[in-house]
Amino acid sequence: MKLPNKVVSYKTSILPKLVIILNELQHQDMKISELYKRVHKKTTDINEFIQALNILYALHKIELTEEEVISFVGRN
Repeated sequence: MKLPNKVVSYKTSILPKLVIILNELQHQDMKISELYKRVHKKTTDINEFIQALNILYALHKIELTEEEVISFVGRN
C-alpha cells in the first residue's frame, strides 16, 4: 500500500483513489465489477483498486452485501 511520504507523493499514493471510489458510490450502489469499470482508468491496476476497497471497508465508509453490491455508508 502506497501512503504519501518523502518518496511517494500524494498524487501517486493510494489516497486519491479512495476519493475517486467514494465519489462514484455517493450516487448509487453498484457491483464490484461495475465500479471497477468506472474507475479503472483512474487507478494504476486491479491491486490498487482492491487495496482502496479494503481501506474504505476498514474505515466503515463502504459496505459489501452478499450480492457483491458495494454501497457508500454515509449516504442516506
